[in-house]
Amino acid sequence: MAETALRAPPIRLKPNPSGFGAEITGLDLSRPLPPQTLAEVKRAFADHSVVWFPDQPLNHDQLEAFTLQFGAFGDDPYVKPLADRPHILEVRRESEETASVFGGAWHSDWSFQDQPPAATLLHAKIVPPSGGDTLYADGYRAYEALSPAMQRLLGGLRAVHSAGRPYGSGGFYASETVKRSMQILPSVEAEKTHAHPVVRTHPVSGRRALFVNLVYTLGLEGMTVAESAALLGFLFQHMTQDAFVYRHAWRTDMLTMWDNRCALHNATGGYDGHRRVMHRTTVAGETPV
Repeated sequence: MAETALRAPPIRLKPNPSGFGAEITGLDLSRPLPPQTLAEVKRAFADHSVVWFPDQPLNHDQLEAFTLQFGAFGDDPYVKPLADRPHILEVRRESEETASVFGGAWHSDWSFQDQPPAATLLHAKIVPPSGGDTLYADGYRAYEALSPAMQRLLGGLRAVHSAGRPYGSGGFYASETVKRSMQILPSVEAEKTHAHPVVRTHPVSGRRALFVNLVYTLGLEGMTVAESAALLGFLFQHMTQDAFVYRHAWRTDMLTMWDNRCALHNATGGYDGHRRVMHRTTVAGETPV
């Protein structure tokens, strides 16, 4: 009986009909999860790529502690973190702000790094009454929907990634003329490049996913600019068609976690005149293969 009493109850899981994305309830993330429960959450994350936990009023210590249950912190360059929390970025947009929405284009976080983050966690602190949804695109199903001939072609290609376009010394953020609440840190370092497979194999699920994105992917190794543009343009459009996209609506105190190794995301606007504040951490990843 004692052994049964100590056994953690199973998590309550509500997947989307497509299987891409799932809500997890019945947990208190302010305390360390029991090993059995943590294993269930990790399994759900591997199965569904995007998971969210409503009604979790976490402070900084608790958000960091939950993040570390999935691995070491990732490296988050080019955005100034909270003053006393080097691993927490505050994604903030004030009510009067007219700057573009941060993260408002399809991307996989920091794919330009040699070892991009495995996961990103975003905790909702202040949510506007409408707007501000996040779109997620399923890289697994996008790959699986391609013809065998296209899969064979892409399987031998590598893509060049760089942070130069948004964060370089002459990039988008360096050229901004309107005030932004978040402090962006443009750098010549952002112009460095790393090449990754166009199709990567997930280290946990073993499934293959497309791994290119509009923001950080510059081109394809061994191809001309025109050839790269044509093939990447097709892939960007293919990956983000409605069939592969889940629109995620936020609530205050919701924690959402997504897998950068197999999913893209895109922050939407639509909440001008309202403040929106999120706290963000990342989990270190591995070199894509």
